[in-house]
Amino acid sequence: MSDDSTGLLTIGELARATGLTVRTIRYWSDEGALPPVGRSAGGYRLYDAAAVARLELIRTLRELGLGLTDVRRVLTGETTVAQVAAAHVMALDAQIRSLKVTRAVLSTVAKRGSGTEEMALMNRLARLSAAERRRILEEFVDETFHGLDTADPVIRERMRDTAADLPEEPTPEQVDAWLELAEMLQDPDFRAEMRKVAEFNAADRGHDTPAGTSLWFSRRLVQLGAQARERGIAPDSPKAAEVLRDLLGDSDPALVLDRLRSHATNRVARYRELLAAVKGRGPEASYREEFSWVVAALEARAGS
Repeated sequence: MSDDSTGLLTIGELARATGLTVRTIRYWSDEGALPPVGRSAGGYRLYDAAAVARLELIRTLRELGLGLTDVRRVLTGETTVAQVAAAHVMALDAQIRSLKVTRAVLSTVAKRGSGTEEMALMNRLARLSAAERRRILEEFVDETFHGLDTADPVIRERMRDTAADLPEEPTPEQVDAWLELAEMLQDPDFRAEMRKVAEFNAADRGHDTPAGTSLWFSRRLVQLGAQARERGIAPDSPKAAEVLRDLLGDSDPALVLDRLRSHATNRVARYRELLAAVKGRGPEASYREEFSWVVAALEARAGS
């Protein structure tokens, strides 16, 4: 009941005025969000009329998911609603991203029919922080190019900047691709394959070769290989020889074939496919068919 001599309100009267339960108001009061302004002769907590508006604000902030610590900071003027809301948005964004990754992992587990051990591994890999994912990639690149001073720096940096993180809203396919990619990057056998690719690259270049030459050659290869396939040119046909002359110029076809064979292994091709999948570009961005066509054309010339 109210204290008629002061006009102050009891918890019961606050509950009736706001629609909140006595238990909730008492809890918020105990936590310091709604301190009483006094006590009745019988020891009951008393609140002034401003407590009604204060309770409405507390209820609104709590319904938005703010903890009582942040609520108290707003009520005491240590921070503003806008500042707390901005911080809470960031926290919610992080939580949403985590939930999306969890959902994607579960979808992948269901699709694969994974057992307990594989599910635990997939969940661990998917939940790696951005910094941990970056560390795995940098260790892979550093090991691949260690000591190869003449390797194309553009290729090195391109690999370092590729697929270090999942998108903010990954699809199950992207999570699946990243999981396979993360396992592949840590596989000693695959690292040895990629080391061989890097060694070919370093051997092909002199110290005065312009940076980016290797990337230019790869793009030219993809372009000419795609055009040849679209025109239906067989790798062992005379027209294929013309395509190779446009691609290679004065380069030794046998040396180029050795290099491209290292690029065209199933695992290296799969690596490119996974990178494309993580980036949402689709399997065609791995250019498996274009590399395979040029390798087949060079092999046809080598065998003739």
